[in-house]
Amino acid sequence: MFDELHFQEAPRIVIEPPGPKARELLEKQRTLEGNPVLYPRSLPFVPEEAKGATVKDVDGNIYIELFAGISVLNFGYSNPYILDKTINQLKKIAHTLDFPTVIREEFVEKLNIIAPGYLRNNSKVLFGGPTGSDAVEAAIKLAKYYTKRHSIIAFTGSYHGQTTMALAVTSGKKFKEPISPLAPDIYFAPYPDPYRCPFKTDDPRECSELCIAYIEHMLENPYSGIPTPAAIVVEPIQGEGGIIIPPDDFLPKLEKIARRNNVVLIIDEIQSGLGRTGKWFAHEYTSAQADIIPMAKSLGGIGLPLSAIMYKKELDIWPEGAHVGTFRGNVVAMAAGSAAIDFALENNLLGHVNKIGCEALKYLRDLMSESRYIGHVRGRGLMLAAEFVKDKATKEPFKEIAGKIQLEAFKRGIIVWKAGAYGNVIRFLPPLVITEELMMKALEIFRDVVKYIEEIF
Repeated sequence: MFDELHFQEAPRIVIEPPGPKARELLEKQRTLEGNPVLYPRSLPFVPEEAKGATVKDVDGNIYIELFAGISVLNFGYSNPYILDKTINQLKKIAHTLDFPTVIREEFVEKLNIIAPGYLRNNSKVLFGGPTGSDAVEAAIKLAKYYTKRHSIIAFTGSYHGQTTMALAVTSGKKFKEPISPLAPDIYFAPYPDPYRCPFKTDDPRECSELCIAYIEHMLENPYSGIPTPAAIVVEPIQGEGGIIIPPDDFLPKLEKIARRNNVVLIIDEIQSGLGRTGKWFAHEYTSAQADIIPMAKSLGGIGLPLSAIMYKKELDIWPEGAHVGTFRGNVVAMAAGSAAIDFALENNLLGHVNKIGCEALKYLRDLMSESRYIGHVRGRGLMLAAEFVKDKATKEPFKEIAGKIQLEAFKRGIIVWKAGAYGNVIRFLPPLVITEELMMKALEIFRDVVKYIEEIF
C-alpha cells in the first residue's frame, strides 16, 4: 500500500552530504538569515523535492524521512490525491478571512466526523493563526472567558509553542530564561514519565498515582498557594519532551480532578493528533474527554499552515471577535485538510499506522536488547522513540551519542531527530503513508548506525 507515493530508489546517497550545492546554500543561509535558525546546525540538510516519506536534496541524495517536519506531513509529501484538490482550490480563491465558503464548511463537517465520539455533533471549531502556538493561545483564552479565572496548570516536560502564553505553559528553561517574565500564574505539575518518574519510582502505575495525588494537592489544598485555575493544559503524549507516554489511567484521573474543580481540560493534540498514533487523537486510547483540543501541524493536509481548536458547544460563550487571526481564512489549507481526511478514510490509513507502528516498536525493542546504550524504547502508532543512556542501571542521559547517531544516520540516508529534556532521545515521526518496506529499510540502517557508533564511541 502507498508504494507509488515515494521515490522508489530511496535511500540513495550519490555524494556524501553535505554536497557542494548544499554547502553553498548553507553558507548563503548563514549570511542572510538570523541566528535563531536551528535545524541546519544539527543536520547540514538542504531539501529540494519530496514524495511520500522520501526527500531528495539539492545534490541528488534521496533520504527516507522519519520526521515529517515534526509531524506536519502526516499524509505524505506531495500526496497527489491531496495536491490535486489543493491546487484546484488555489486556482479559485486562496483567502477569505472567516467568511463562509463551501470548502471551509465541508472541512468543519469532516473534522466533526473524525472528532472523538464525545465531541461528535457536540462541538464547535474555531480557526485562528497558522501555528500551533496560536491554537494554544486560543484554547487558554477561551478557558479564561468561560471560567472567569486566570491561572493555568501545565506540566514538566511540556512543549506548547513560542508565543507568549504558549511559551509560558512550556516547561523548557532554555526558551524562557532569557525573556522572562512571561504570563503570570502558570504552575507546573509533574508528568508521569514511566522511565524517569519525577518521584523516583520504577512502577508506572505508582508514578501516575503520585502525580495525580500531587495535582490534587495543588488544586484542592486550601494552602497550596495556587488559585483555582481556569484550565489544565496537557499533552496526551509529550512530543518534544521525548515521546513520553503516560500510563493509560493518568488522563482519565486528571479529567476527574478537572471536573471536580470546574476546571477546563485542554488536551493539546498538535503533534500527537490527526492519525499519528493510529487513532485520530491520541487521548482516544483512554476514556478521558477534553473540553478543548488544539490542532495544527498536519491539519493543513499537505504541509500548509493552519491551526484550530475544537471545543464543547457549552463553552461557546465568548463574543464575536474574541479571537481572530488574518490567516483563519486560509481556504487552500482547508481544502488540503479536507482532502487529507478523505484520503485517510478511503485508504484505512489508521489501520496502516497501527500495523507499521507495531512492527517498528518490536524492531526497536529487539534492538534495545542488543544495544549497550539504548535504555528505553516506547511508542504508539508511528510516534516512536529510543532513549540513549550511558548506563542502563543509572539511566544517565547520553546526549552525545544521540547526536552522533543522528548525523551518521543522515549520511546513510535516513533523517531522524532528537528530543527529550536532555537531548538524548531519537524520535521517529515518519509520514503515515510510509510503506512497510521503507520503514524496515530505515530501521535496519538505524540498527547498523547504532552498532557502528557504539563500537567507535
